Amino acid sequence: MARTLGLVACGALAIAAIAAGIVLLTRSDDQESVAQPVRRPPPVLREVQDFGARVPAGRRLTLRASPGGRVLTTVGSRTEFGSPQTFSVAYVKGPWLAVRSTALGNRRLGWVRARRVSLLNRTVSLEVDLSKRELLVHNVGILRRIPVAVGAPDTPTPPGTFYVTDKLPGAEFGAYYGCCILALSGRQPNLPEGWSGGDRLAIHGSPTPTWGHAVSNGCLHAAEPYRRYLMKTVPLGTAVRIHA
Repeated sequence: MARTLGLVACGALAIAAIAAGIVLLTRSDDQESVAQPVRRPPPVLREVQDFGARVPAGRRLTLRASPGGRVLTTVGSRTEFGSPQTFSVAYVKGPWLAVRSTALGNRRLGWVRARRVSLLNRTVSLEVDLSKRELLVHNVGILRRIPVAVGAPDTPTPPGTFYVTDKLPGAEFGAYYGCCILALSGRQPNLPEGWSGGDRLAIHGSPTPTWGHAVSNGCLHAAEPYRRYLMKTVPLGTAVRIHA
């Protein structure tokens, strides 16, 4: 194919110092159009699930091991696929945010100063129940239940909390992926021997109806109508919790 997708296929808050009255444009992707006030973060360490953090265009961001701690890595304002770099926020502590990043693996968090990023409200979240082979879309309540294919016994889908990094046209990466792809931050540690297609997890299609079965190399397969729904409903930075 013309481009190589680094995903596993089947077979694959700027918070200005945390001042009140900051208004951000929230949108389903990088086309936010409705102005909403952003809630102020809690002053002590607290777990959160409903915030995204975007790196301002043209900037680079340092991720640290702890608030003010050693540098882990730096990232740019665009993902490897060209989307706005939008993290999922896991914790808030005073002027610092702990974010998930593809640069840090499946479990490690990086700390950033809140004033260095733009905070985005992310009330939608995704939950994947591997035992039921089902993806749930949450927003206060459950909006939709989506049957999915999950990793085969030899290449199980890894559990963890990840986030949506990119929303991509499937045709640019191969007919196999279908109409569209939601790339996730998670990486597959159990790739089959000889696999060269990359280790990133994703939600994408399948040439045959695999949903409801454990057959993939770790990715989640869903039918096209559901994937189109997710493309419209789920913004970048949305948290995705995968569990057994």
